[in-house]
Amino acid sequence: MSPLDDFLLRAVLAGIGVALVAGPLGCFVVWRRMAYFGDATAHAALIGVTLALATELPVVAGVALAALAMALTVSLATGRTYAMDTMLGVAAHGALAAGLVALSLIPGVRVDLMGYLFGDILAVSRSDLLVIWAGGALILALLIWRWRGLLLATLNADLAAAAGIVAARERLLLTVALALLVAVALKVVGALLITAMLIVPAAAARAFAPTPEAMALVAAGIGAAASAGGLAASFRLDSPAGPSIVVAAVVLLLLANGIAAVVGRGGGSGGAGRG
Repeated sequence: MSPLDDFLLRAVLAGIGVALVAGPLGCFVVWRRMAYFGDATAHAALIGVTLALATELPVVAGVALAALAMALTVSLATGRTYAMDTMLGVAAHGALAAGLVALSLIPGVRVDLMGYLFGDILAVSRSDLLVIWAGGALILALLIWRWRGLLLATLNADLAAAAGIVAARERLLLTVALALLVAVALKVVGALLITAMLIVPAAAARAFAPTPEAMALVAAGIGAAASAGGLAASFRLDSPAGPSIVVAAVVLLLLANGIAAVVGRGGGSGGAGRG
């Protein structure tokens, strides 16, 4: 295998590894209307990068800690002083700005800012690949383990309580899963595009998915196809890889809805309600 084939293979495996997790997790983001929440968590990644560089922690660990702290803070503060959309908008943009300022203040450190913002999937190493797939397996295991509880808490908190499920605990688990995804996906699509990989494949899957489980599987497949297609387009057009993956996902979303309209399915139910 040539060096060219080797780095392209790592890039494809990294993109697919992130997509297989972002698809099912993104379904909950769509069902719960958590797009801004995902943005706030993802934008905190830059603060995590600063934390890692300042303390010599692994970048993945720093990003996971910052993303989790942001997600928990927003969850606790939302609705107490400001409306949810206002609080999440402030948190998302404030975290992004704070991270950019903090990175500029670290002395003697050169940071690939574009890579952190938009991803650098073509520079994924074997160790990065291991982190992506190990982190992804952990998130998928968490989703499978708590699938029924997460789904019931998403559908109806009263129904979940009647079944003995604590909705607050399920929200916490979802928050942890989002923070872990941000940590493992940062290198692939960057802080600005992670939310797109959560939402777009899940939205596209609604056109064909009659049940929540089917929607999660279809979303994972669409995300994987977008990763492979975006990388192929990036290689041919010499365009940025991370944004190309997101553009491919949007194209698949448009195709999915167009096909659904033609066959008269009207966008599907997605099993857990419309968002």
